[in-house]
Amino acid sequence: MRTYEKINEKIRHRQAVVVTAEEVLRCIDRHGVERTARQVDVVTTGTFGVMCSSGAFFNIGHPTPRMKLRRIRLNGVEAYAGLAAVDCYLGATQPRENGTDGPARYGGGHVIQDLLSGGKITLSAEGTGTDCYPGLILEKEISLADLPDAFLFCPRNAYQNYNCAVNGSTRTIHTYMGVLKPRYGNATYSGAGELSPLMNDPYFRTIGVGTRIFLGGGIGYVTGPGTQHAPAAPRNERGIPCKPAGTMAVTGDLKQMSAQWLRGVYLKNYGTSMMVGLGVPIPILDEEMLRFVSVRNRDIRVPIVDYSCDYPQKTGIVLDETTVEEIMNGSVRVCGEDVPAYLLSSLEKARRISNILKSWIAEGRFQLTRPLERLPHAPETGFR
Repeated sequence: MRTYEKINEKIRHRQAVVVTAEEVLRCIDRHGVERTARQVDVVTTGTFGVMCSSGAFFNIGHPTPRMKLRRIRLNGVEAYAGLAAVDCYLGATQPRENGTDGPARYGGGHVIQDLLSGGKITLSAEGTGTDCYPGLILEKEISLADLPDAFLFCPRNAYQNYNCAVNGSTRTIHTYMGVLKPRYGNATYSGAGELSPLMNDPYFRTIGVGTRIFLGGGIGYVTGPGTQHAPAAPRNERGIPCKPAGTMAVTGDLKQMSAQWLRGVYLKNYGTSMMVGLGVPIPILDEEMLRFVSVRNRDIRVPIVDYSCDYPQKTGIVLDETTVEEIMNGSVRVCGEDVPAYLLSSLEKARRISNILKSWIAEGRFQLTRPLERLPHAPETGFR
């Protein structure tokens, strides 16, 4: 048995044994579960993919004369101004209303990336014109450094498993899962498999309110369950959900982050979004926790869903099932035929995130936090 206090003491003295979620599998293969559980203190995870439910809060500072925002645009992308006088929220999927890039090719995620890249953006605002906030019009160039406050807040990130998307219709369709060719011409999936944060803690034993994480290249925190959090989803014998399940809401200081790990994207004929880099450290508190982080791609079963039928229908149209291992090998079987499969997320960047987080912990620069409250979870059945 380990405690957070004992692990953090080892981290402070740079004595903690930290491995990534991929490395721990090699340790288990070499030394077995019991010995590995005695040796390893922390396992790091990582994921980097399109996470539409993301965005940032900004305080633009009080201009002269002072202004109460009625409407605000950042590089032509409208942010929500229904907060305090000069606070706003910019969503990653909000598109620019006009401009040379077209209405849907540039959006909130690109604005966040441009700010993190150190460039200037155009702020255009209209005020309500009150006695205490008489300002009506504001337009100026700003950088991230000019904003008194800027923090990322993502209502839903890091899905615990997801669908493998296909298209059974006779026409190409454009979705948030990418371009899907007709007659099951391809299959797409987003996730990091055995590196995925919530896959390595399926019952959220160590992930909850206040958990310190890698977020966008800086340090962030879990604020609670994300929207659409569904811990009651069906699970296999290892406790791994067999369909979209848990999510988490996260936040962090945007000024600590990097455009390398928060990138605006355009999904053809669908719209704009943002790719988010996120990693969670998993403390190995006991042997069972080590067994949970021993999840492998072959253990993660994924539903194959036809996105041509007004997905998501409540009933769902699940054609078949596959595994993350088969997807990463480049082919899944749909209706008796082999279909080319592609990852929308970046496995290479997920690996880099898990290694960066590993180095932060090993160097004593990142300590673990005990959750104030676990995320809502299914009844634990243990590892079988």
